[in-house]
Amino acid sequence: MLWFMEGICFLPVFMVIWSSCTFMISYIVALLRHDVDIIFPYISDTGTNPPESGIFGLMTTISAFAGIATIFARYKYVEKICEATTGSRLNCIAFCFGIISCLGMCFIATFQETQVPSVHDLAGLTFFVSGVTYIVLQSIISRRMYPYWSSRSVCLSQIFISAISVIAAVLMIICGVLVKSSKLHWEIHNEYILHVVSAVSEWIVSFGFVFFFFTYIREFKKVTLKLKVSVHY
Repeated sequence: MLWFMEGICFLPVFMVIWSSCTFMISYIVALLRHDVDIIFPYISDTGTNPPESGIFGLMTTISAFAGIATIFARYKYVEKICEATTGSRLNCIAFCFGIISCLGMCFIATFQETQVPSVHDLAGLTFFVSGVTYIVLQSIISRRMYPYWSSRSVCLSQIFISAISVIAAVLMIICGVLVKSSKLHWEIHNEYILHVVSAVSEWIVSFGFVFFFFTYIREFKKVTLKLKVSVHY
């Protein structure tokens, strides 16, 4: 059996690969159509104009549902095996933040930046803040699970990704607030530097959130999910 078919490894593997393809495909299409600048546009900018907006919307929605499935699987894993060491409350809180971040992702995909900017911006803030909070809480959970249910390498990887994501999220929000205008093509000036810092930080946070799920692979090799159906007459 292939390694990514063991247990439920396919969930985080699909999540990471599909989400990465979502970001890159929409960026390449937007770039080829000259809808964005080559130097670090916002991810949402790459999915603003058709046809890339349709590609971005569809693929992001699928990513969100894949994220929900993976987050639920991690929640049940912690609940079933490690409840005594991590505490059910922290696990539930992390689960809620994870679901909220994925719902924010759905709204980002549905409401384009240029069409409904207020909803899009609120959804983006919800996704990034909730997503970063989720991976930070999961890093804490994994640390509490060590050494019986989590390895040192996994803990260190999660802490590293969480730390980078927190720093990038703070820079993204601060620089994004300071940027007064919102446009797809920029000229070199002081505000452009803030835009680049904010955009680069957004890419780092997004990929940090996505690649965090790769750290679940070792655990998910030992996990199977079963659906139990009961019929009452």
